[in-house]
Amino acid sequence: MLKVAKFGGTSTSSGEQLKKAAEIIKSDKDRRYIVVSAPGKRHDGDNKVTDLLYLCHAHLTYSVPFDQVYKMIEDRFRSIANELSKNVDIDLYLSSIKNKLNKGISLDYLASRGEYLNAIILADYLDYEFVDAKDIIFFKMDGSLDHEKTKRIMNERLKDVQYAVIPGFYGTSALGEIKTFSRGGSDITGSLVASCMGSSIYENWTDVSGFLMADPRIIKNPKKIRHITYRELRELAYMGASVLHDEAIYPVRSANIPINIRNTNYPDDPGTIIANEREKGNDNLTITGIAGRKDFTIIALQKFYMNSEVGYVRRILSALEMYDVTFENIPSGIDTVSIVLDSQKLNGKLEKVLSEIERTCSPDSINVYRNIAMIAVVGQNMAFTVGVSGRVFGALGRAGVNIRVIDQGSSEINIIIGVSDTDLEKAIEAIYYEFN
Repeated sequence: MLKVAKFGGTSTSSGEQLKKAAEIIKSDKDRRYIVVSAPGKRHDGDNKVTDLLYLCHAHLTYSVPFDQVYKMIEDRFRSIANELSKNVDIDLYLSSIKNKLNKGISLDYLASRGEYLNAIILADYLDYEFVDAKDIIFFKMDGSLDHEKTKRIMNERLKDVQYAVIPGFYGTSALGEIKTFSRGGSDITGSLVASCMGSSIYENWTDVSGFLMADPRIIKNPKKIRHITYRELRELAYMGASVLHDEAIYPVRSANIPINIRNTNYPDDPGTIIANEREKGNDNLTITGIAGRKDFTIIALQKFYMNSEVGYVRRILSALEMYDVTFENIPSGIDTVSIVLDSQKLNGKLEKVLSEIERTCSPDSINVYRNIAMIAVVGQNMAFTVGVSGRVFGALGRAGVNIRVIDQGSSEINIIIGVSDTDLEKAIEAIYYEFN
């Protein structure tokens, strides 16, 4: 059995945390390929090393002295190396990076050095081979990941490597330069290594013991989700409930590899398993999770005999496309259709979109509703359970929450509900306690 384990920023934030990670790694010989993030925050008010690296580059760009900021980075890595390092001359690495910084280096190169140094230190401590991500992960000229080249070269490089530590977050561009993923991209690195090397499971070690059924800022001590499917995760992540980078899901999902979200500080906690299918007998809950986001805008159209007009919805969507506006949901009736939009993505384009819809669709009425919160009630078992919708709507009614939008897809894996922004917390509480 082969396992790939990725340790996030809080799990690699200090020498003490890296030692915890090392104990976890050593406790299972199947954990062969280890991916690490840059040191994250050790406590509230602390700095992430990657943020400091970005700040150094900004200082350099605007001709502001960066020595004080860089010293914070040096102190951080010296502290980690003093606790873990056997043979690594960390000052040599730090000096080399600073010299390159003085001469002018790319933002991506500098931003990737946190992962790079952490991986070197941990590999030395574990006596594992250090494999630089630049040698196994590749991007195309348009900046997208080159899956084919990455898989081919990664397999060639790692086929004879029993144990390795790999820095997350970056690879090599088509021009041969260091290129980073978007922030949080170490999740993607771990997922790629797992999929390319045929891992039996991808372990993602962080500072939470998996997913919770609801936001703990709203629900006190919500239930843990032991098992969740990738489809359910996608629905919940869309509404903001996620501990994973979105792009980290595809490589392992397509390879049918489960993800296990684990807690470095509580390694005996089984965490959450994410897989294509939930095993029978596991978490047979009607509702898997509840998540919500505020600040949506709804455009509601009404036109008599709308259902008889060919291409009516297409014309609405064409108006959105014209102004590069994406939609979130389209609940509809016989003579009505509503377009749910993320308010932040409108960027002042609402009036132009409305004018185009008026011109091309000639609705009998068009209304705009702002400050709407959208809630996703998600559960694979909802399709096989009678009365779920009734219980959801009944709970909201008893809580005095007015429902503005209802949308339930044919798959019945989720129910989307729109309420006023001010009712979001009350609505989530009502739904959660109805089923718990």
